[in-house]
Amino acid sequence: MTRRHHAHPTQRGAALLAAMLTVALVATLAAGALWQQWRSTEIEGAERQRAQARWLLAGALDWARVILREDARADTANTATDHLAEPWAVPLQEARLSSFLSALPDGSSNSDDDQLAQQVFLSGQINDLQARLNVTNLLESDRISPSALASFARLFEALNLPPEQLRLLAQGLENAQRKTNPAQSPVMPQRVSQLSWLGVSSDTLNRLTPHITVLPVRTPVNVNTASAEVLYASVSGLSLADAQRLVALRSRTHWSSLADFQKAAGGAAMPDSDSTRSVNTRFFEVWGRLRMANTLVQERSVVQRDQTEVKVLWRESGMWAGQQTPSLQ
Repeated sequence: MTRRHHAHPTQRGAALLAAMLTVALVATLAAGALWQQWRSTEIEGAERQRAQARWLLAGALDWARVILREDARADTANTATDHLAEPWAVPLQEARLSSFLSALPDGSSNSDDDQLAQQVFLSGQINDLQARLNVTNLLESDRISPSALASFARLFEALNLPPEQLRLLAQGLENAQRKTNPAQSPVMPQRVSQLSWLGVSSDTLNRLTPHITVLPVRTPVNVNTASAEVLYASVSGLSLADAQRLVALRSRTHWSSLADFQKAAGGAAMPDSDSTRSVNTRFFEVWGRLRMANTLVQERSVVQRDQTEVKVLWRESGMWAGQQTPSLQ
């Protein structure tokens, strides 16, 4: 008789388990490979978007330089003024990139470029940095300038900031300038945000930022663009109410000379020879912002204008993912 051999149930269960483990392993490896491919594609796309955004923002910066250069050409040597009614002072509200692009020379357009341009939004603005108090003015050789310190004290008073913070700022700048002990002396700040190196608190910096700047040289305040707080701080003897009155008066017509400003301010203003104020500007801040589907790239540049020459002193940029867009200051 022929014997029939039947597989033991334990053997059949082990084979089934091995098969299931093999299938699970293959599925895991396939999913991992697919995820790696997707991740590589996403990284490549993000890098490509960032590179495109940087190029577009570089073009926007060149556009701003052209505006400032044409503004300088429009002024004559005797009437060189910068004020808030000029084209450079008008912010560029967010608009589709396609509205800035023209058709190709043959009258046609690239459909792929048009589709991309419809998904990209550009905005920006130019700010007068001499509308603010310059931290560099606090330094006179290797000492603190008493007149500049008095102006900053008035600004701190107008903003209700603690005087101790100003003392920290002045002492830190003096130590950084003298470098009596290089190992312990702070590094000289080049940005407003870097004033925290000198011990200035973040809350104080947040409230000071719209009213101060850090420039490579000492600069006067442009009375045609300064805020009421900065006018109050820079003009000894001027009350905050008078500064607000001057800003309201300036909105109707700008001052073409310091003599006109002195006449409007009354006895509080200094003579025309005062080097702490002016009616024109050399240093500007250029903001550019490019928004795409899932990415926002923002760039800030500081430019120096000497007559019709406009050069970039420095640029910095940042990227944020998601739909939240920071306000442009």
